[in-house]
Amino acid sequence: MPAPAMTETETLPILFVPDKRLRLKARPLGDGDGDVIRALAPKMLATMYAAPGIGLAAPQIGEGLRLVVLDIQPKEKPDPMVLVNPEIIAESNEVATREEGCLSLPGQYADVTRPARVKVRYLDLTGAKREIEGEDLLSACLQHEIDHLDGVLFVDHLSALKRNMILRKLAKDLKSQQRG
Repeated sequence: MPAPAMTETETLPILFVPDKRLRLKARPLGDGDGDVIRALAPKMLATMYAAPGIGLAAPQIGEGLRLVVLDIQPKEKPDPMVLVNPEIIAESNEVATREEGCLSLPGQYADVTRPARVKVRYLDLTGAKREIEGEDLLSACLQHEIDHLDGVLFVDHLSALKRNMILRKLAKDLKSQQRG
């Protein structure tokens, strides 16, 4: 699916922590949800590119659906992916640590340790079953976005001290933006 042109597709507002909808478990999409998926996926991609980000899960825009879009190289050679009902079916014992951020926690970053490689099963936009294996940035992005579908944020993988520091800083930053 080609990357949507920003002028042609509307963007959607992204929810920020502490919005409670970010903590809800998303529902699987079924046979009757094709129109919803086809309408939402281009808007989610446009929103992700405009943010800018490399991944976006439907709960981040207030939709409690198991739908993820991602593109780990949007500037070099756009290669957008839409994953319907993604699930991790295998992960490596080896772990990797990399810095993560999140569009729902703007400006906040921390090192997160996750399995170094994962295999994900999902449906594509045509409803076909697909699998993708990811390592490095793709692995982290897949895990991060699938976490969103279960109400898990990247800060949940940190110590309580680090998590609380980030959440306090985010609250302060958002408050000062509202005043400014």
